This record gives sequence, C-alpha cells and structure tokens, in this order.
Amino acid sequence: MKKRILFLAFPILAVALIAFSVISAVVYYNGSLTYAQESLRAYMGAFDETRTAEELTEEYALFLSERLQGIRVTFLSEEGTFLADSVDNEEESRADRPEVIAAQQTGEGFDVRSSDTISTNLVYYCRAFSAGGYLVRLALPTGSLWSIFARSIPLIVVFLLVDLGIAMVLTWISTGIMLRPVEQLAREAAEKQHVTTSSPELEGLARIMNEKNEKDAMRLKELDEERKLVIKAQQSKNDFIANITHEMNTPLTSIKGFAELLAAGALKGEQAERAAGTILSQSERLSNLITSIIHYNEIDSEELPVYEVDASKLTKELLEVLSPEIARHKLVLLSQIDDGVILLSRFERVNEIAGNLIRNAIRYNREGGSISVLLTKEELVVSDTGIGIAEENLERIFDRFFTVDKSHNGKNGGFGLGLAAVKKLCKQAGWELSVKSKLNEGTTFRVNFS
Repeated sequence: MKKRILFLAFPILAVALIAFSVISAVVYYNGSLTYAQESLRAYMGAFDETRTAEELTEEYALFLSERLQGIRVTFLSEEGTFLADSVDNEEESRADRPEVIAAQQTGEGFDVRSSDTISTNLVYYCRAFSAGGYLVRLALPTGSLWSIFARSIPLIVVFLLVDLGIAMVLTWISTGIMLRPVEQLAREAAEKQHVTTSSPELEGLARIMNEKNEKDAMRLKELDEERKLVIKAQQSKNDFIANITHEMNTPLTSIKGFAELLAAGALKGEQAERAAGTILSQSERLSNLITSIIHYNEIDSEELPVYEVDASKLTKELLEVLSPEIARHKLVLLSQIDDGVILLSRFERVNEIAGNLIRNAIRYNREGGSISVLLTKEELVVSDTGIGIAEENLERIFDRFFTVDKSHNGKNGGFGLGLAAVKKLCKQAGWELSVKSKLNEGTTFRVNFS
C-alpha cells in the first residue's frame, strides 16, 4: 500500500513541478519582454532629436550604442530604407519589419525575433521622428522562451530528486498515520461481528462491513434453517410413505382376503354377497385415496393463470350444496357472507379452501352442534363446536395424511389431505392461514387475505 501511494504521489508532484516550471518560465519571459520594452523607451531618450537625416551616420550609431551599454542602433528613412547601423552595414530595406511598419502607422512599434544578420534573439523598438523625416530603431538581445526553460532544466532535475526524497519520507509517515485506523478496523472485523471506528472517513466502510456481517449471519441462519427444513422435509417424506403405505395397505388387505375366499369357494350365498360388497367399498376407498393424492399434487400448478373470483357467490353456493349434509348431522349453520368479496385466484382453488374447511367443520362436529362461516374482504373464518384439536397436534394438522380422529380416517373421503391442500393453496396465494382450537370445545380456522 505504501509503495503504491509513493508511486502515485511522486508522478503527481513531478508533473506539478514541471508545470510550475513551465508557467514560471512563461511568466518570467513575458516579464522580461515588458522590462526590455520599457528599457528601450527609456534609452530612446538619449537620442538627439535635433539631428537631421544627413547627420545619422555610422559613427553616431556607434557612439549612441556605446553610450547605451552596447545596444544595437539602426537609422532608417521614413520609407524604411537603411541609413546606418551600429552592428552591420547591410543596406537592404527594413520596410517589411513589423516594428518599422507599426512605427510608420502609429509612431512606434515593437517586435521580438531572431536577427538574420547576427543570429541572436532581439527585442526591437522603432520610433518615427516626423520632424526629421526618419526612423530610429533600438534592439536589445533577449533569451527565447525555450532557452529560459532549458536553463532551468538542471534545477528542475535537482528539485525532482529532492521531490522524490520528500515524497518517500512524507508517504511513509502519512500512510502510517492513515493506515493505522484501517488496520485496526481490519483486526476488529476479524474478531468481532460489529465493528466501530473513531475515524469519520472510515465510518462508511465500517457501516458496509457491519451490513455485510449481518447479511452473512442471516445467510448462515438461513442455511441452518434450510438444513433443518431438509431434515422437517425428509421426515415428512418418511411419514408420507408410511402413511400412504398404511392407507393403501388396509383396503388392499381386505380386497385380497375376500377375493381369496371367493376364489376358493369358501363363501356362499349371503356371505359371498357381503364379501363382494366389501371388495367394492374398499376398491372405491382405494380409488378415492389415489384421486386425492393426484389432486393434491396438481392443485398448486403455477402455470395456470389467476383471475378475479367472486368468493361471496362461491361460498353461498357451497353452503347451499352442503346444507343436506349439515341437516343430516343436525347442525346449526350461522353464516355472514359479505357481498362483493373478490379474490385474485382461481375458482377451483378458492372452492378447495372453503370446501375443505367447511366439510371438516361438519365431519368433526358433534351432533346438534353449530357451524359459523364468516366471509369479509379481509378474511374467511370457519368455526365449529366439535371435538377440537389437542395442543400437541396443532402443528401437525396440516401434514399430509394426518387426522385428529382416526375413527374418521377414510370416511367420506377424509384421508388427511384436505388441510394440507388448504395450507398449500394459501401459501401459494400469499394468504395467512391460522388455527385456534380447544379439545372437546371446538376449532376456528382463519384465512387472512391481506
């Protein structure tokens, strides 16, 4: 980490130093040009304006140059033709020079360029003297921007070396200070479930680590629960196999036994008729059991689309269909069915839930007891005054093939699959199913739709 910070810090400082050097060179160069221009204006004050064009000789140019510390002096006509120069006697016209053109137009002009005659970078200043009919040009040597920057390169290299050393020391110290809270946070994370930090900059990281630890803990809890469920599922599978084996074995034993007696001719007349009736009833029971199992496995198919079901109309029709059975058991029906209860499901699923709960209220009731059915937009409640459910069996009544009264097992289609189907359908629809019961007093089932 420290090496990475060093490798990052050094280039940044180096780039900043080079950029500063370039900017400084530009600023210095511009400043030197301004100083040179002001100096040339001041030097121009030494020129004798009373001289005529004929008096602007090479000797006067040399004299003036020596007096002005060796600057170059050039005399030109108003048209820019050569009159005299303190450095060379090249007589070609200077009329195309920028400073000359500016002086002819505005009275004075400046330019910076390399001289073709002396191969030196110069600042030129030219002034027009209208009274004398001539131009006077002064020139000071100056360094170029690149030359100024080039002269600073050795110093930049020294600063870069110093920069590297400073960067190493500061990085070592600062990273040690910065990383100490991080290292402490990492140690806490390895040892504790919940970490804290005194550094405001690391509060966000601590919060993320705590959230991750909480998620990991929840995931471990979920995995543990899943493991237990795999074990609440294996046991259920074993119970299912044992129950279905028992349920199927009973009618098969009866069928086989009576069939063998009939085949051997051991039963005659009325006994044979009774045996045949038993075989038919047990066959029907076995067929009903198989049908119930198939139906149980098919009722929760998620491939079937859902739609709006008028639960009010369905429940009223269901109570009307079951009214003969209710009367046969001499039960009193108390019902309150609100109109307009619409559920997003399927007709057969709502019918399965309500039908199983109401049939159980009839099947496990006492003769002369009562049944209460309440349907609102929020819930379906079915109560009875029957045999009730022992507290230890409340968690098992939704298991497949479990019945609270073994004497009713298989009677009228009761194989212990009804409540298992109700639970399955409620879970699929997202409805909450609950039960309250007291032994020998009655049971209340509640389906909450919200």
